[in-house]
Parts: sequence; C-alpha cells; structure tokens
Amino acid sequence: MLLPWFLRLKIIIFAPIMMIVITVLAYFCLLFAVSRITGRKATNATFYRADRCSPWYMVAFGMVGASISGVTFISVPGMAPAIGMTYLQMCIGFIFGYLAVAFLLLPLYYRLNLTSIYSYLGQRLGPRSYKTGAGFFLLSKMAGAAVAFYVVCGILHDSVFQPLHIPFFVTVTGMVALMWLYTCRGGIKTLVWTDSLQTLCLFAALFLIILHVAGALGMTLGEAVTAVAGSGMSRVFVFDDWVSRQNFWKQFLSGVFVVVVMTGLDQDKMQKNLTCKTLRDAQKDMCTYGCAFLPANLLFLSLGVLLSMLAQKQGVALPANGDQLLPMFAATGQLGPAVVVLFTIGIVAASFSSADSALTSMTTSYCVDIRNQPGDERLRKRVHLLMSVGFAVLVLLFKYVVTSSAIDVIYTLVSYTYGPLLGLFSFGLLTREAVADRYVPYVALASPVLCYVADTVAVQLGGYKFGYELLMLNGLLTFIGLWIFRGKKGRNGLRAPLSGCLSE
Repeated sequence: MLLPWFLRLKIIIFAPIMMIVITVLAYFCLLFAVSRITGRKATNATFYRADRCSPWYMVAFGMVGASISGVTFISVPGMAPAIGMTYLQMCIGFIFGYLAVAFLLLPLYYRLNLTSIYSYLGQRLGPRSYKTGAGFFLLSKMAGAAVAFYVVCGILHDSVFQPLHIPFFVTVTGMVALMWLYTCRGGIKTLVWTDSLQTLCLFAALFLIILHVAGALGMTLGEAVTAVAGSGMSRVFVFDDWVSRQNFWKQFLSGVFVVVVMTGLDQDKMQKNLTCKTLRDAQKDMCTYGCAFLPANLLFLSLGVLLSMLAQKQGVALPANGDQLLPMFAATGQLGPAVVVLFTIGIVAASFSSADSALTSMTTSYCVDIRNQPGDERLRKRVHLLMSVGFAVLVLLFKYVVTSSAIDVIYTLVSYTYGPLLGLFSFGLLTREAVADRYVPYVALASPVLCYVADTVAVQLGGYKFGYELLMLNGLLTFIGLWIFRGKKGRNGLRAPLSGCLSE
C-alpha cells in the first residue's frame, strides 16, 4: 500500500537529516573506542605529554587535520570566487615558518624538557613574563578555537537540528560535551590517535566531494583539473598592487609569522610535537606536515573553483558570504545523499580535531603555567571540565558577533593576541638582555592597543588597510617595549643569545 503524500514528504525531508545523525553517532563511537584504548592507566604525564612515546609519523599525519580545522574546510573553498588562489601565497610562507619552528624552537623546547613551552619565558625573562605569555595563549586559543567551532556548529544546526526544533544552545553544549568525554582521560595521548583518524576522514571526504562535483559538471577528474587551471580564479601571485591585502610579500611574510606564532609559540600545536620520542623525530614530523599544507589548500581552493562553475551552470547566485558556498551544495542534498554524508564527516572531523586539542592544551597551560600544579590530577580534571563549559559559552556568544569570513576573524584575532607572544619569544631568543619583569604585562597589553590605533589612522589618512601583517607590527611593538625596559644582564646572570638560550 502506498504511503500518504504527507508521510512521503516527511521521509524526503528527514532522510538526509537522519543520515547525518547516524553518521555523527557512528563517528563518535569510533572516537570513544580509541579513547577507551588510549586512556587506560592514564596519568597526568599521559594527559600532558603522552608519556613522550608517540610515533612521529602518527603525529605528523594527525597534525595535518588538526591544523586545518573546520574553518578551512568551510572558508577556503569560498575564497576562490573572491580572491582566486592567492591564499596559496600565504601557504608558501607556511612552509618556511614550519622550517623555522623545527630548527630554531624545537631544539630549545627539547633541550629544556618542557611540558609547557611558556616555562621558557619564566626561565629567560621572569615570572610575570611567564604568566603574561600563558595568559595571552589562553585568551588567543579560547577565542580562535571558539570561532572555528562556532562555524561548524552553525552549519550542523541549520542543516540537521533546527528542522528537528532543537535549540542552538543544545547543539553546542551537546557537541562540546561529547568532545569532553573522549578527551577527559587520555588527553594528548588520545588526541595523537584520534587526530590521525580524523585526518583520514577529512581528506577522504574532500577528495570524494571533488569527484562528485566534477561528475555534476559532466567532467572526468582530468578534465576538472584542466578546467580549474584554465579558470580566471586560478590566479595565485599578486606582485603589482602593494595596497592589496593579497600582495605576495604581505601574504608570504604573514604566512611565515602566522606559523611561527600559531604553531611554534602555541602550546596546542607544540604539545603534540613534544610527545615524540626524540628531537629528530619531532623535526621530521613538523617538516612533513608543514609541506603538506600547500597541496591540501590547493585541493580546497580547487573545490571552490569547481563549485563556482557548478553554480554558474545551474544559474544559481553565489552566496554573499563565502563560508556558505560549500554548504549551499553539500549540506542541502543537491549533489546527492552521499555528498551530504561526506560533507558531514569532513566538517566534523576537521572541527573536532582542532577543538579537542585546544581544550587539552588550555587545560595543560592553566594547570602547569597559571597554577603551577602539574601533578594534581583532581585539579586537571576540574579545569578540563571548566574549560569545556567556558568554551561552550564563548561559542554561543560568537553567534551574535561573527559576521565576516570565519578564517579572517581568526587571523585578525591572531594578529592582536599572538603578537605579544611573538615579541616576548623574539626578545628572549634574539637578545642578551634581561627585562624589567614587572613592566612586561603592561607592554604586552599596550601593543595590541597601539596596533588598533595604527590600523584606524592608516585607513583614515591614506586608505591603507592592514591585513595579516598586523601580527608582525604587534610583535615589533612588543619587542620595542621590552627593549625600552631592558636590564643590563640576562635573568640569573645569563647574557645568552639564541645559541646560549638552548643551554639555559
């Protein structure tokens, strides 16, 4: 007997939704299985450093997915219609940034046997510098990770939970609760393995989505590659416009410094690299995944070009917000139910692989840097829970303040909040001077304020708009402020430059 028309309509509407729900549940079952295995007999040393026994190739593979995040999965394809492939200029800078971190910063961190990289600031500059660095990290990581996670929560809510009349705050709290559950025991040891699983899911989903989009355009994979290369959106280099934010040198240098601060000076990223058995292993893993970002982002941008072609073919207007380009096709079922599932797997894998490590690193930094109690297991569990609650609250707040491309929001936040970290570490590594430690917090707070003033004045007077190079200006201002308040001798009598710092 045929079903009534209204029941058939409900099945058509809710079938994709149920597919997404089943996909997410199955995915989390895998994560919990990994968590259970890696969390056995876990201690604080396991949570913070994975007992320093992680295979370098697993760290490298997992770090690709953890560094990409859900924002890249959503935002980078949407860049293609607006700025072409000029984002690859920044990705080229990424490679040089990773080389700098691997051969300048990792030797220092391994020589000092650090759990938190901000401990170095305490040894080199003083206790207030130490707390200032850790505080700026906590602020930066909480804000940046919340923006990235908000994007994914918003997409899943709009496509799945809103039709089921589930409020947005339930979506956010539920997803954060799941993330807390599978990281609360094994911590960083669990994440090394779950990140690898999530990276595999992310790139499998990305490649299969590209194949489906090429099929919808009536192209083979080879024809799609030719079409992307011949598109007007395939422009990579901009040398002729110094005012443009897409100028090569702005993008390239910003890419170098963004990696230095967002990886080399970021407890989240470095904590995983510090779980490798030896310095040589850590350097191999960083160089490997650092070079992977150029082809990875090329795939994302190529997908954006193909989606723009598909929109033109179907006579569909491109969305005003580039973040909506991929969801417009992939989350609505226009490319078939298989793409809905692949899209869900991709964004969930990308977002959770970055957000879960952010929570773990913030817990580590607070317990080790702020409270100085790395051995207190009860404190670690309590802080991990409170960080999860604070993270959920901040994601909910971003619903009302994020209006532009999420990746731009994150890099703007980085420019203001990671700049003081860049200045602090640069001063410690590149000079022989001490600093009047009591003035460091004021210098670190003044630099972002001066950057904001400089950006505002430059727009009003000359029409110049700072891009990601604001990060370099912020770090320079912090460095100058520390130089003004420098002392005569290094901390504890040490006057060592970079090479000497490695033996402190």
